Amino acid sequence: AVMLLMSVLSWVVILYKLWFMARARQIVPRAMQAFWQMPDLPQAQARVQALDTQGLVRPMADAVAGQVQDTPNTSLGQNAAPGQRLMRQLRAALGESSRQLQWGQTLLATIGATAPFVGLLGTVWGIHHALGTLAGSGQVDIAQLAGPVGEALVMTAAGLAVALPAVLAYNLLGRSASTLEALLEGFAHDLQAQFGQND
Repeated sequence: AVMLLMSVLSWVVILYKLWFMARARQIVPRAMQAFWQMPDLPQAQARVQALDTQGLVRPMADAVAGQVQDTPNTSLGQNAAPGQRLMRQLRAALGESSRQLQWGQTLLATIGATAPFVGLLGTVWGIHHALGTLAGSGQVDIAQLAGPVGEALVMTAAGLAVALPAVLAYNLLGRSASTLEALLEGFAHDLQAQFGQND
């Protein structure tokens, strides 16, 4: 039951993340390119909001748009220089996007690391149970032992069958997330250079 739950959870995360990353690889570069092609900031923000359905680029565009508008200095954060405020807001936006990209990675890593041991535990428990059952039957030959032990060894194979897709997906999706995070970080640096110079 534990192996089945781990398998279902990992495949749900894998399929969702594959869809999410495939969409993000298309949307993020397109939204960034559209931002810089617009004639002014309000149009750029509106264009990014229309394109970025996953909310990966939009928080940074909103941070820049909010920074450009004049707001009264009512808190310590707002009393900072404009460039510092923009940097803080872009950092928060990057963190929000990174959390979306990294969602599910911890679960995949946990399943990939623990599933073989859960399978091994099932194998040991099955062999112990089989030997305990056969010990009370008196005369034991290899044919009686092979069946129960073989069934118990299936749990080790099941553990590996659950762990391998989770580990492969973790590595593949982690690389995609790192690539997208690098793109978003570069975009944030460009925004800081363009709009944060008046501090």
